[in-house]
Amino acid sequence: MKHLAEEYKVVVASPNSEDTYCYSPGILKLENGRIIATMDFGGTGVVRMEGRVQRNPGTERYNIGQILISDDNGETWVKKATVPLICMRPFKAGKSIYAIGFIRDLGIVRSDDNGETWSEVCSLTDGEFWHQGSTNVWYKDDCVYLVMEKMTHNKVAWPVCSIAPVLMRANINDDLTKRENWIFASELVFDDFINEKEFCEFGIPFYPEIPGGYMSGIACGWLETNVVQLKKENDWFYDKTGKTLHLFMRSWTGLAWTGALAKVVEKDDGSMETMFETAPSGKRMLFINIPGGGQSKFHILYDEKTKTYWLVSNQFRDSMVNFNAMNEKDRHGYERNRLVLHYSYNCFDWIFAGVVASGKSFKESRSYASMQFDGEDLLVLSRSGNGNCYNGHETNMITLHRVENFRELID
Repeated sequence: MKHLAEEYKVVVASPNSEDTYCYSPGILKLENGRIIATMDFGGTGVVRMEGRVQRNPGTERYNIGQILISDDNGETWVKKATVPLICMRPFKAGKSIYAIGFIRDLGIVRSDDNGETWSEVCSLTDGEFWHQGSTNVWYKDDCVYLVMEKMTHNKVAWPVCSIAPVLMRANINDDLTKRENWIFASELVFDDFINEKEFCEFGIPFYPEIPGGYMSGIACGWLETNVVQLKKENDWFYDKTGKTLHLFMRSWTGLAWTGALAKVVEKDDGSMETMFETAPSGKRMLFINIPGGGQSKFHILYDEKTKTYWLVSNQFRDSMVNFNAMNEKDRHGYERNRLVLHYSYNCFDWIFAGVVASGKSFKESRSYASMQFDGEDLLVLSRSGNGNCYNGHETNMITLHRVENFRELID
């Protein structure tokens, strides 16, 4: 099979693959042709880098974010800012460009000159613990919508069970560095409502609780949320009032194909309520099929021209492998090296469009991608690795791939 965008341009590379890793690619294409990329470095080696390096509390790991621009279609890149934020997401609102991220609390920076210069970080929360990946942004009725994730406790090793996906809304013409200009939806915490022991017929959680075993001490949960509005009329979850947005999430269950679903309803008073979706039978609808939805972060875009949703995610080819028989380094980032593209007319039934790119080994990751439309093409920014990277999770490059004439992939 011929891959769609195997060739790539290196946006940024690690100065030391053993202890300084590349994470969280985010991408924005401006009307003037400029491409803006965001990413962050993590690891013990980040302490040697310039800028306002942040230490993860209780660990020897450090982080720092970067914002870069390209004016030649990604051929060359110039760093414009180092930012004490991770998992940033660049987006346009009004005449300004923003990048939102977090280091525990939510923070945001703004540019009023197409990314040449950036403000200091403005805090949107105080004394809280937030999480997310560089997922999508949605626009509706002169407002921008995006999801950040509040962690409500740390009782377990990796507390994705404590996550509340919080939809945030703001008018595109307001100053989005000010907390008062954002509306936060109500919080729906996974383990406040979900008991994983009740999933008797689903095999969830998949892995047994054994000392030192895979997923040991980690409860099921959800994370890395995308937001979409379902636009296909006469489908079950279509809202003709336009007041409902759906949250499509990666699930953490041990099963590679499971994603998670919730929804947010906008009220007449302007508030937003987060709730579970309900199947026509009346049953709560939590887990859904998303290609790669239980494997790693995915990214969804909606193409108004063809009325289709586009999904980039990782493809698992052997989800039945016994992770308990592997060492931790090998299983961390396992099968993140095959990045694939799907499209859908309803955001539930996904049609395979092709392999974007694939590394030759599990270390050569192509994962955690973000996307942007560029005319007839699709820009894909990937968290990538070469043969020198530490493993498939701790990668050493951010790479740009171009899927040409992506609409011709519609069958």
